[in-house]
This record gives sequence, C-alpha cells and structure tokens, in this order.
Amino acid sequence: MNEFFKYGEKVDGYNVRVINEREARAAAGILFAIGILSLTNAAMLGHIIVTKFFISFFTLDFMMRVISPSYSPSMLVGRVFVQNQTPEYVGAAQKRFAWGLGLILAVPMFYLLVINPQPNPIKVLICIICLILLIMESAFSICLGCKIYNLVMSSRATHCPGGVCEITKKDKIQTFNFAQKTIVVIVTLVFSFGVYSYFTKVESKTFLSKKLKTMMLSEEEKQAIKDAKFEAQAAEFFADDEDED
Repeated sequence: MNEFFKYGEKVDGYNVRVINEREARAAAGILFAIGILSLTNAAMLGHIIVTKFFISFFTLDFMMRVISPSYSPSMLVGRVFVQNQTPEYVGAAQKRFAWGLGLILAVPMFYLLVINPQPNPIKVLICIICLILLIMESAFSICLGCKIYNLVMSSRATHCPGGVCEITKKDKIQTFNFAQKTIVVIVTLVFSFGVYSYFTKVESKTFLSKKLKTMMLSEEEKQAIKDAKFEAQAAEFFADDEDED
C-alpha cells in the first residue's frame, strides 16, 4: 500500500522517479482515437451518448493518472502494445502536473455533458483543446503541461519527453533552411484556408458544421438570413390563403 502512493517508478540511473513515455504516448493515442470518434458522432448525428461515455472514462482515467499512473486504464492498455519496446523514461513529477491540468479540463466537461447536459459552446471548446493536447503528445511527444511546469514550479523538470529539458543545441537535421521554412508556411496557409473555406463555402450538412458556420457569420449576414426566412414563411402563408380561396 505504501508503494501505491509513491508516484512513478524508481529506476537505476535516474535521480527522480519516472514513468514510461512510450506507455503515455500510446495511451494518448488511444484516448485521441476514441475522442475523435465520439466528437464525429456528435457532430454528424447531433446526440452525445457516445461522448458521455468517453468523457466519463476520460475523467476517471486522468484521475487515476494523477493518483497513480500504474493503474490508469488507458496506460495499461497502452502497455499491451508497447511492452516489447525499450522504455523511454521521463520525469514523473512534470507528467503528473500535466495530467492534473488535463483533469481540471475534464471535470467541467464531465459536469456539462454527463451530470447536467446543456447546450454550451464551452464544452465543445474544452473537448477540442483536449483532443489537440492528446494528438500533440501521441504524435509529436510534445507535453505542453510539462512546459508550463517549468514556468510555475521552482524546481526545474528533468528527463522530459524527447530530452527537450536537456537539449541546448539542435543538430543540423533539426533545423530549417529557407526553402524548408517556405514549404512549412505555404502548407500551413493552404490548410488554414481550406478549413476556413470548408466551414464558410461548402454546404453544411452536419449538426456541428451548421453550428460553426452560423458562429462565423456577421450580424448583418445573420439578420439577412432571418429576414429571408421570414419573407419565405410569409409568402408560404399567403400562398396557402390564396389556395383556400
């Protein structure tokens, strides 16, 4: 029982308690996959039953990560897939801090989606933020919570994912020349324009896309749509009266 409350594992050669980053990344990928499916389901069908189950699991999972990651459901499932890979040890303290921030995001989502469901754009925004953080950790091994840890805590984190806490100079393969920077900027601009065009130009057919498209309209455009809808209803009303006559 005493070992249960010791956070992280003690590994020879490390001066702090650590966790296996490979398990953390696998767990983040699993949660991201389930989360994006639940969000897609809500966006296309307009109901949140799958999202309710996901948020409940997400909240429980992060609660266990903060208490003891050795018993986190997603971390244990992730271990199944990476158990034959060489462990990548990272400091447990900063990961606990990062997962604590994740739990802070999970609690209001759990309340707004499971305990007291209500239409609120805040829960959608928080959900999207969580998915972004999960894909950043899973695909790129970027832990934003670990970076915040170094900003607010007096003791600096060590053994961060990818060795970012120790790297002081980048190798040549990690830098960009002018042509490579240009490609990155062009790709970013093209993708950004594509997303904007999708929500503003393409016909909205899903619950979420209609909601987002409405949010992007100006007040004049919203009023014009209301006026056009009112005129159409009025024309239909008078047309029915003429048919009855």
